[in-house]
Amino acid sequence: MKLKKVMALTLAGVMALSAVGCGNTGSETADSAAAAKTETKADSTTQVATEATPTAQTAPTDIKALNDGKLVIWTLANDLISFGERFQEQTGVEVETVVIEPANYPTKVQTALLGGETEPDIIVGEPQMLEDFYDAGFFEDLNQFGAQDYADQIVDYVWDVGQDADGIQRAISYQITPAGFYYRRDIAKEVFGTDDPTEVGKLFADYTTILETAQTLKDAGYRIFASDAETQYFSGDSAWVVDGVLNVAQARYDYMDLCIELYKQDLTAYASQWATPWYMAMAGEVPLLTAETQWGTDDMNIWDAESFNAATEGYETTQVFAYGLPAWGVLTMRDNVGETSGSWGVCAGPAYGFGGGTYIGVSSQSERKETAWEFVKFCTLNEETANWWIEFSEGDTVSLIPALEAHKDDANEVYGGQKLYAFWLEQAKGIDYSKVTRYDKAIGDAWGNAISAIKTGEKTKEEAVAEFYDVVESTYPEITVNR
Repeated sequence: MKLKKVMALTLAGVMALSAVGCGNTGSETADSAAAAKTETKADSTTQVATEATPTAQTAPTDIKALNDGKLVIWTLANDLISFGERFQEQTGVEVETVVIEPANYPTKVQTALLGGETEPDIIVGEPQMLEDFYDAGFFEDLNQFGAQDYADQIVDYVWDVGQDADGIQRAISYQITPAGFYYRRDIAKEVFGTDDPTEVGKLFADYTTILETAQTLKDAGYRIFASDAETQYFSGDSAWVVDGVLNVAQARYDYMDLCIELYKQDLTAYASQWATPWYMAMAGEVPLLTAETQWGTDDMNIWDAESFNAATEGYETTQVFAYGLPAWGVLTMRDNVGETSGSWGVCAGPAYGFGGGTYIGVSSQSERKETAWEFVKFCTLNEETANWWIEFSEGDTVSLIPALEAHKDDANEVYGGQKLYAFWLEQAKGIDYSKVTRYDKAIGDAWGNAISAIKTGEKTKEEAVAEFYDVVESTYPEITVNR
């Protein structure tokens, strides 16, 4: 068990770029993203390859003969440092892994590849980046290497994310990231009489029910969420743009109303996501902040534990019932739950959602494409690697179906012995990637800004929605906006 806490923070930092919470504009995630990501390099020393029996899912021992020189990887996640080290150990291919801060990553890739650079050999992307990367020709066609032979071995939505508009496979991820609600079993039993994931899931069945659940918990002395961003991964099960037309489904307005009421009715602990009190609430008691103090004060820095603890001594406290996070949240929670370990469960939300995921592909400019493809296979299509990663990461959820099925009965003790791999695989089946578009980040941010303006009283609902339409029209003149 070698995974370090920084991995969970790294994943959180990646998500900070793409997730839109209950009206949060991203400012609350900036510090965590910056802290979690620094541009680092793991320049490994070539080692002698270990013996392995070549199979369809095992890298051949003579892979080093394919190309001279080291394999260079540019990535957003520290995970690939570990994958690179293991690949080098097993193949003898020297690997250099460079981790780049998410805010800088697209520009660095664009500059290198449009400039004709032959390195990096491996590039990655988070889902919201991929469509633009595909259109720019940055990712090599993996079908020429036989990628389609493995189509039935990867969870469907992950396979779909890795395809361009023409259905050509360009990238594959080693993980699935469906979202769920992580809840306190002990609080569930006390307040609702059951901690069963199916029954608790009914408490989050829709936005109206979530508000009712929140009020019941407040009446019992708890808060449903640490922050009002915990429903961000369930913010509407529809595409923002359909056939070139802006699509603001009723579910988007229902989600808006949920966020506004959570805020106005003091139904959360006002613990800004990724800040000290947000993590603190995972372990139990947390100072109860207000709408006015949620971002800190002159005497209270919510991003510094020592400052926060000193400034909130004597505050009224509460305990939080649930967090809304993708599958990688098991790692974040694991490192912060403290004495509440074993008292958690995971259930479904009101819609199928997912967040993040590192998709690996071969740079179209690489001179080591065959070796790079072997690395992609090693990370994503090798069952031995998948089993290793499950153990090494202490709970990350892989995308390789044979590995997921092999671990479906694994019990996670942090979550009361719940069989999480089976749960996440079932949730992943409901994800429809066709609803994801290249416009989601900007439009989602604009919708989040509208929610913020309404809940804080800066604008009326009518004014905020009108401004939202204005932003979409000015940002994407090619989209038809019907007000």
